[in-house]
Amino acid sequence: MIIALLQNIGHAAFRFLAVIGKVSLFTFASIRWTIMPPYYMRQLGRQMLDIGYYSLPVVGLTTLFSGMVLALQSYTGFARFSAEDTVATVVVLSVTRELGPVLAGLMVAGRIGASMAAEIGTMRVTDQIDALDTLSTRPLQYLVSPRLLAGTLCLPFLVLIGDVIGVFGGYLVSIYRLGFNKGLYIAKTLEFLQASDVVLGLVKAAVFGFLIALMGCYHGYHSGRGAEGVGRATTNAVVSASILILIANYLVTALFFG
Repeated sequence: MIIALLQNIGHAAFRFLAVIGKVSLFTFASIRWTIMPPYYMRQLGRQMLDIGYYSLPVVGLTTLFSGMVLALQSYTGFARFSAEDTVATVVVLSVTRELGPVLAGLMVAGRIGASMAAEIGTMRVTDQIDALDTLSTRPLQYLVSPRLLAGTLCLPFLVLIGDVIGVFGGYLVSIYRLGFNKGLYIAKTLEFLQASDVVLGLVKAAVFGFLIALMGCYHGYHSGRGAEGVGRATTNAVVSASILILIANYLVTALFFG
């Protein structure tokens, strides 16, 4: 029984290492074809429009209400210690450092990661990827590289806009619900905010965007046959991207403040 248990653990470990190896090779190949010509600018523009512009309403609503809730929760918590005047600082630092990048990443992972996996997975099932090979078009360069580049470039802009909207949501609640003074709230918001706080959030966003696009493309590219395979690839893309976002969030934070 113990031997069987050890065998199962060993098999699981080997499968995990094999997956890491496949993802690593896929990542290196995709990055290589990203920097080598030819460049498919039309594909890049379409992906930037899809990732950046069409994801803005989802990210905006998420960060708006998150900032509003954060202001309410901070006020009720800090009121116990007579520290209500720190609400503005807590809102702006929390949104720019953590909530903005993480929530935007998770929302985009659910929307874009699933879309990429489904689109590329359908192309795999219908043999369109094999057709690209016959036309002397590299599938990684045509399908994956523009998505990786678009995800890495667009998510920081989404997060920057989301930060502004989230801080504005906290401002609305603090002024019109909690009765803060407008000038004092704005002064407290800007007093402790540093450029490094915003830069940290934007670096996280770029890493998250790369991971979202990578997982969507990887699972779609290696999708199983049939509708069931595409559905499984879509689910795996969203789940793996969400987990990697949380892991990368800690690693980037530790790198900045470690």
